Amino acid sequence: MSRIVIIGGHGKISRILTSQLVDNGDDVVSVFRNPDHSSDIAGLGAEPVVCDIETASVDDLVPILSGADAVVFAAGAGPNSGAERKHTVDYEGSVKSAAAAERAGVSRFVQVSAMGIDGEVDTSDDVWAAYVAAKRNADIDLKKTSLAWTILRPGALTDDEPTGMVQLESDTGRGSIPRADVAALIAAVLTFPETAGFTWEAISGETPIAAAVAAAVSAG
Repeated sequence: MSRIVIIGGHGKISRILTSQLVDNGDDVVSVFRNPDHSSDIAGLGAEPVVCDIETASVDDLVPILSGADAVVFAAGAGPNSGAERKHTVDYEGSVKSAAAAERAGVSRFVQVSAMGIDGEVDTSDDVWAAYVAAKRNADIDLKKTSLAWTILRPGALTDDEPTGMVQLESDTGRGSIPRADVAALIAAVLTFPETAGFTWEAISGETPIAAAVAAAVSAG
C-alpha cells in the first residue's frame, strides 16, 4: 500500500484517480481549495485536506506531503480563469508543490501537464499564451529538481467511457483521450519507478495502458 497525495484533488481526473487508487488499496490524501468539496472526497475513500495551492506557501505544504510515497500534481486554474491565475496556479502551484516534496523527503512526483506547449504560441490570445507558458515553465522547473519526476501530457480530454488503450510517446501527434484513461495511466506510472525521468504525450490508441508504459520505458 502506498500513500499518495493528489494536488488538485477535486478535478475530474483526480477524482477518478482517487477511486482507482483507493480500490487498489492505496492511502490517498486529496488536496483542494473549496471546503464544500470535503464530503465528495471523503465519499471516495480519501483523506480530504483543504488547502489553496494558489495562496499556500511551501511551508504550508510540507506537513501535508510528509510521509507520502508520491505526489501527483493535477491542479489547474480552469478554463474560465484569467492569465494571472494560470501563472499562480498552474506554474507557481507546481513549483511550490515540488519544493515541498523535496523538503518533505518525497522523491516521486507525477505532473499532469498539457500537449503542444513546446512549440510556437498564438500570442494574440493572452490567456492561452499564459496557460502555455505556465505549463511549459512548470515542466522545465520540475526537471531541474532532485525529484523522481514523470510528466504526462494528455491530448484533448473527453468524458467518454475509458478504453484502457493508449498511445504513449514523446510525440504522439494530436488526438483525444478519456479522462478515465488518463487517471489509469497516472496510476500505472505510479506503479513503475522506471517511469521516472520521462515526459510523454498520451492519446487514445491500441495498446493496453500497462503495456504502453512498459514499451515507452523500453524505448527510452
